[in-house]
Parts: sequence; structure tokens; C-alpha cells
Amino acid sequence: MSGYITPHRPAPTHVSRIGGPEAWLVWVLATTFVVWLFAIQTGYAVVSPEIQESADLTLAQVGLAASTYTWVFALVQFFSGSLLDRFGSRPLLAIAVAFVAVGAFLYAGTTSFATLAIAQAVLAIGASFGFVGAGYIGGKWFEAAKYGLMFGLVQAFASLGSAVGQPLILALLSALSWQQLLLAFGVFGVILVVLFLVFVRDPVVTTAPTDASEPRRNVFVDILTDLGKCFANRNVVLSALFGGAAFGTMLAIGTLWGPRVMEARGAGADFATVLTALAWLGLAAGAPLINVLSDRWHSRKVPSVIWLLLQAVAITLVIYLPAEGNGAAITLMFAVGLFSGVQMLGFTVAGESVDGSLIGSASAIVNGFCFIIGGLLTSIPSSLLPAEPTIADYQGVLWLMPAVLLVGVVAAALLRSSRTSAES
Repeated sequence: MSGYITPHRPAPTHVSRIGGPEAWLVWVLATTFVVWLFAIQTGYAVVSPEIQESADLTLAQVGLAASTYTWVFALVQFFSGSLLDRFGSRPLLAIAVAFVAVGAFLYAGTTSFATLAIAQAVLAIGASFGFVGAGYIGGKWFEAAKYGLMFGLVQAFASLGSAVGQPLILALLSALSWQQLLLAFGVFGVILVVLFLVFVRDPVVTTAPTDASEPRRNVFVDILTDLGKCFANRNVVLSALFGGAAFGTMLAIGTLWGPRVMEARGAGADFATVLTALAWLGLAAGAPLINVLSDRWHSRKVPSVIWLLLQAVAITLVIYLPAEGNGAAITLMFAVGLFSGVQMLGFTVAGESVDGSLIGSASAIVNGFCFIIGGLLTSIPSSLLPAEPTIADYQGVLWLMPAVLLVGVVAAALLRSSRTSAES
């Protein structure tokens, strides 16, 4: 997993130190990219009312712009990993950072729905390389045994950013206008682009050069070939299903349905916001923890099944528990986030099940499923609920979430042993 040489390049004159100081520098920059773009994503919930008022938009247009981001992200996601596998991190990740920075500047200049929708699309294109790019960096610059842990740490930092992002942005808006705040995000992005161009690259490794006479194929054909190889791998598909189930339900319950259900039970809006933050904090703890536990147990399957079942129980109690105690709500929302950390084993299993040259493609497939399932679990219940839903209405449609998690349990139970993990 530590890397490979692009065809037609001469043998390296020096070898990068895997896991050394340069590796950590590149990883920190990639993780900073993820935290930054998560902050912009999270900030949309805070600044969208002001954008709506300033640009004279309807609530439906604001929601449509948000869905534009989700679907563009999911579509481009499937190609981003293959592009990383083919071209490496330099300069592809710097270009991705530039897309997000341009999207932030477009946000700041929003005057119409068209501008807002374009900003969302540009942001989504760049963001689709963020999380997968950080995982790709971890797979190239660190030993294979640390791949899952490094990916889990990326998710932990991103989740912490989501937990504190909304309150921080809300505080900043008391001193800055929303245009100034988004301009500041864009300026930070320009600085990050420069740092990526200077420091971020793939490690130089001692791999035998490939046959120079091998014909070069069309990029699009290569991408489809890489995706085909990953989709043909049983474990990649199963890991995408259970990882998508875990994160998709977390995304839906932690950003929308959890707080709405609590508000329907009589909780205040401020407390509902706290519950959202607690879910993300739970994920920040669970993402690295699950990889440590699975290494200790020498199994990916067993902890995946157990944590998915526990997540299903926690979400079921959030939706259907008749009690209204704040303590129970706090515990359950944290548990939803904690056990959703099992999504990271999806990336770990996928990465362990393919050749090192397909890490990006496999990770992109898992992450794509995460957002597709999350989008479906947000949009489908929305279309089934009345204009002013009661707690009974929520309970009548949100059974989809534990049902999806049970599908994830089945997928995890069907996993086969990957090359670096012995299943019990």
C-alpha cells in the first residue's frame, strides 16, 4: 500500500521515508483540507438564512442548492479516487483545494440562485477529493497496518470540526458579515493551495519499473477499468454497503432527523443543536477507536456486526423511546455517533482487499455510498412527511434508518478475510 511508480518513469534516486516527518507533514495538510471543507459545509446551515435574505431566494431554492452539492459530490466521488490512483496527489489535490476556494469566493458573491447553485457544484467537485485524498495520503505515506487508523483520525478531526463549526461560525457572524466570513474561507484556501503545491506529493519508493512498452490507454477507460476491478471485489462492495449504512444514517440523524424528533418531543432548538454536536463528537471518538478494537480482536467482521447492531439500537431508541429525559437524549445521540464510527472499517476493509494501486478507487466507492445513502435517508422521509409533522409522523417514516442498518449488518456478516486481517 505504500505506493507505486508511474509507468515510463526512471527508477528513483532516493527513497522517501514511509511514516517519517515528511509523511506527517503531508498528512496534516491533507487533514487540514478536510477540516476546512467540512467547516464550509457545516457553515451553510448557519449562513444560508442570510444568503436567502440577501439574494431574495426562497427556502425551496436554498434547499435545492444544498441538494445540488450532495448529488454532484456523489457523482464526482466515484471518479476522484481513480484519478488519484492514476495521477497521484501532485498536483491533483492542489487543484481540488483550488476548486473549494473558488467555491467559497462564489458563495461570498452570491446574488442569485444560479450563483449559489454554481458555488455548490464547484465546492462539491473539490470536496470530493478531500476525504478520499486524505485516505489516499495515509495509504501511500504510512505502513499498510496503519491505514485504517490514519483514516479514522482524519474522520475524528473532521467530526470535531463539524461539532464546533456551527457555534464558531455563529459567533464570528456577530463580528463579520457572511460575505466577509466566506471571503476569509476563500483566502485561507488560497494559502492552502500554495502549501499543497510546495509540499504535497506521493512518496518515492523502490518498486520495479513497469514495462515501458506497455500501451497507454485513455484516461476515461482506465478510470472505468479501476472502478470495475473494485466493484468486482466482493469485500469492496460489502464494505461500501455497511460503511454507507453506518455513515448515511449518522448523517441523516445527526444533522436533521435527530434534532427534529427531539423538537417534536418538546425540546428547545438550542438543546437540539447541542444534540447534533454530541453526535459528531461521538463519531470523532468512534472513528479511530473501532480500528484499534478490530486490530486487537484480529477481526474486521465481528466488530463491524456488533457496532452496526448497537447503532441500530441507539437510532431506534432516539426515534421511538417514549421518555423525554434530556439525559437519555444526550446519551443516545452520542451513542449514535460513536457506533457510526464503524464506517471507518468500511474504508479499512476496502483498502485491504485491493492492490495498492486501487486504494483511491476503493475508498471513493465507499465514500460515495456513504453520501448516496445519507442523501436518500434525508430526501425520502422528507417527501413522506406532512408540512407540520408530529412525533407520530416522524416515527411512521424513520423506521427506514434501523432497517438500512440491518442491511449493513448482513453485509458485514458476509465479509471474507482480507489480506491483512484474520477473521474469527
